Amino acid sequence: MKVQVDSDRCQGHTLCSMIAPKMFELSEIDGHSSPVSEDVPADQEENVREAVRSCPERAIAITE
Repeated sequence: MKVQVDSDRCQGHTLCSMIAPKMFELSEIDGHSSPVSEDVPADQEENVREAVRSCPERAIAITE
């Protein structure tokens, strides 16, 4: 599974990093999110799926 964040859609709500802190890091400049790694370890897949469902801007996408 891979994860991507659309930087144009992300508004820095920080929900993804609260739900999956091992997978998302926030910019110190504007709070926008980016994945720590595009590849999602098996033990983080459910957290990443929850982050996708929780993103108000629908900025996170996963591919299987």
